Amino acid sequence: MTKAVFPGLDPATYVPHALHASERMWPETNCYVDLWIEVLASLGVAPEAMLGFTLTQDFEGDQFTFFKVPLEDLEDLYGIKVTELAIYDTVESHVAEQVNRGRLCLVEMDSFFMPDTRGVGYRQEHGKTTVAVNRLDLAGRTMDYFHNGGFFRVDGEDFDGLFQHHLPEGALPFLPYTEFAKFPGTPHTAAHQRTAAKRLLGRHFARRPDANPIAAFASVFPDQVEAIAERPFGFFHKYAFNTLRQFGANFELLASHLTWLAPQQFEEASIQALKISETAKTVQFQLARAVTRKKFDPLRSALDPAAEAWDKLIGALGESLA
Repeated sequence: MTKAVFPGLDPATYVPHALHASERMWPETNCYVDLWIEVLASLGVAPEAMLGFTLTQDFEGDQFTFFKVPLEDLEDLYGIKVTELAIYDTVESHVAEQVNRGRLCLVEMDSFFMPDTRGVGYRQEHGKTTVAVNRLDLAGRTMDYFHNGGFFRVDGEDFDGLFQHHLPEGALPFLPYTEFAKFPGTPHTAAHQRTAAKRLLGRHFARRPDANPIAAFASVFPDQVEAIAERPFGFFHKYAFNTLRQFGANFELLASHLTWLAPQQFEEASIQALKISETAKTVQFQLARAVTRKKFDPLRSALDPAAEAWDKLIGALGESLA
């Protein structure tokens, strides 16, 4: 019997956390934050506590910040220490060693070999994504892992593909970026998580963008869409993921964080965060129509409600935190 970091988990019966419920506007956000939501829930702590960092998201010119929980926040909130794992042997040998020591490895892998991406990336295109390995059976060629909003198992040829066993003899494998998480003997208490989350929210508020990031995006959005309309249609999905989905999902998570932290104190800020998220969802459909019809003028004001909501969100948070 192979060891597991969380031995009671079974992909066949696993139930994702409520932050990944199908009725949410963005049931999945990005691979890194999504897997941490599920890992923290499996540890028995509140994933909502970590989400104050979403306030720092900015528009980077060609994309919104790919939002990731700062590692120092994980240590502050939960006592989890995350650091880079050096890969100098086979990836699986390092992962097996750490799993046997009760550590969770976060490994960049190729979604081409991941059945849970069926219909999106599986056996269609190569894409970089991060998984957290809970159990690894080298002899049986199986692995249980957290990815996006769920918990899955891979085996056989897909297992071989993920660990690059299909390469010809003598070929140099790609060594992925890998982190590993060391869990405390006893997780921090719920009271500690809430106190730390309130303190971190103030810190991240002070680190927010200097100018409205959605207004900055809105000023170039129609011209960017006109340019991507000349590209193959598959490029539309990559653009939408890195712009509308990133800030839409980001601010829905912020609303969940504020509601979890203090629903009455942050009621107005939560409303505005959800307005941003809703607008992103609506505009994603408008974007698809604009690309199909080659009509881009309606997009020039499409993001105005979200830009206005960002200003109101920051104003409301400033008052509440003061």
